[in-house]
Amino acid sequence: MVPKFRAYIRDADDLDYNDIPHKGHFVYGSLIKGKLNDDVDAIVGDLIEVTDEYVNPEWWCSIEKGSAEQFTGLKDANGKEIYEDDVLENPKYRSVVKFESGSFYADVIGAANRFTLAGEWQTSVVIGNVHENPELLEAQHD
Repeated sequence: MVPKFRAYIRDADDLDYNDIPHKGHFVYGSLIKGKLNDDVDAIVGDLIEVTDEYVNPEWWCSIEKGSAEQFTGLKDANGKEIYEDDVLENPKYRSVVKFESGSFYADVIGAANRFTLAGEWQTSVVIGNVHENPELLEAQHD
């Protein structure tokens, strides 16, 4: 599987102006990391041309270094793709998808618990993400 990424772009008008395909404030594609001392990475579309001297992507979008969110390879109970920083909800709890030490996990909101996504995603639904729905990060109280 080729890793798939997305990045939140605050000003979607810039994406429209530059003809960069997007869904709302998110741009989806492959990740190209900038140099170590650079403060930007890039999300790029399909490659149009590749030679020994250069690579020409269909489109590209600069993003803040480290802001790319990887697709987990999983879909929620409704068939929606699950990415880092998505907020999941199931009958037991609400959690945020995180990636650490080579694996994805669900970090339970308002508790010191975390679970691997194995099995949990089958009963969970993506209800938002940390960028567009920060109110979902508030602890739930019964």
